[in-house]
Amino acid sequence: MMRLLPGDMAFRIAAGRYGYDMVTAQAADAVRAELALDQPWFDGLLAWWSRLLHLDLGTSTVTGAPVTAEIAHQLGHTLWLALAALAVSTLIALPLGFAAGRHAGGQTDRITLALSVLLRALPPFVLGMLLVLAFAVELDWLPAGGHGEHGSWIAPALTLGLGLAATAMRVARDAMAGVVAAPYWLFARTKGLSDRVAMARHGVRNAAVPVVAYLGVQLVYLLEGVVVVETLFAWPGIGHALVHAIFGRDVPMIQGTALTMGLLFVALNAAVDLACMAIDPRLRTRVAR
Repeated sequence: MMRLLPGDMAFRIAAGRYGYDMVTAQAADAVRAELALDQPWFDGLLAWWSRLLHLDLGTSTVTGAPVTAEIAHQLGHTLWLALAALAVSTLIALPLGFAAGRHAGGQTDRITLALSVLLRALPPFVLGMLLVLAFAVELDWLPAGGHGEHGSWIAPALTLGLGLAATAMRVARDAMAGVVAAPYWLFARTKGLSDRVAMARHGVRNAAVPVVAYLGVQLVYLLEGVVVVETLFAWPGIGHALVHAIFGRDVPMIQGTALTMGLLFVALNAAVDLACMAIDPRLRTRVAR
């Protein structure tokens, strides 16, 4: 796919190494010979598969650093940002969603619905720019972008977390509304349990299964789909690195990043399934059958 993109692949790699102002035809030819770009594409693919059998992802054609080290560095930043955004989403969505579902059709439900629609309608880059204008330009509380400064993660985490909270809020609301309408909830109230005790014993755990499943989906999305936000805030994550690798035709980095994202997708989905089984014994019984 990289070879089918417009432009000279060797020239792009040389530009990533030396800068566009310093690239010459001789430098591009040297890169072409070094990386055997004049050979058929499947030769390179077979060589990569051979290295992969030895757990070797190769080296970056631009920086010359091992792909494993590059991904480990970038993935750490993405994981931190994703977990911070998931925490923002959870802290907003769960209390408001459960409160709305507890009184479905009431004023709280209508207010949270309007808030959810508003947050969902804002594209991430628009929400991010609004946060930058408010907290970086006007109030000067946070840096506008970058990494390493105090509080530099807050704006991107809020941008991602607020967008995710819009849908998570409705998922939590529907889950709690289903619990309140269930026979076991009515029986718990008939026994004389207070709302607080009934919620602690029967409400939260039953409502948690769809919420946990959706939060797992959110985490997968955050790890694989934060390219726009990472680019907007110049956050050195794996999504931002993938974009630069594509521009620079850094094939080993693209292959290693795609493989890492695929493995994360499988691992996170398995973890979510195990968490749901731990919360709901009925799922364990169904699997045993």
